[in-house]
Amino acid sequence: MVVEPRRASEWTVHGEQVVDDTRRAVLSIADVELPDGVRFEQYVLRVPSATMVVVLDGEQRVLMLWRHRFILNRWVWELPGGYLDPAEEPVTCAAREVEEETGWRPRSMEKLISFQPMVGTIDQENAIYLARGADFTGAAPDINEAESIGWIHLDEVQQYINDGMIVGAGSISGLLSVLLLRATGNL
Repeated sequence: MVVEPRRASEWTVHGEQVVDDTRRAVLSIADVELPDGVRFEQYVLRVPSATMVVVLDGEQRVLMLWRHRFILNRWVWELPGGYLDPAEEPVTCAAREVEEETGWRPRSMEKLISFQPMVGTIDQENAIYLARGADFTGAAPDINEAESIGWIHLDEVQQYINDGMIVGAGSISGLLSVLLLRATGNL
């Protein structure tokens, strides 16, 4: 294993103490030191990886969930997605989550992007996929996930974002990636 030399701007971690350890998150406090010698405590949240899916139909519409987020106390539109189960492949998780949450089974799946939601605090990798087409399974959407589902035209997505109806980092990242693909003729 090759160890890279320490860089001048790299922080030093003196230790990390777990505050709470649950099935879906580990909260800890890290004792860190900046290059100039300032030392402080930094909260760290370790969360399992997650996926989201932009399901796009032949009419350039995106499948989305209308749901209440209690943390924000707001109703918002979101892409379907969720946490990976242990040893589950991200693409498998992505397809499973779409079907469980919406009652639609995605056809083709291709990876769009990966991102970290808050690189200074959370270590959760998020993978976003593009599904071109989906087939309705006849199953009702999971009432625990959303009040309803809807198909939003790509031409309306930017306005939904501007109006604060789409606020989640994963949803915005995935939707803007698809809009960029469309703008460059690669969709």
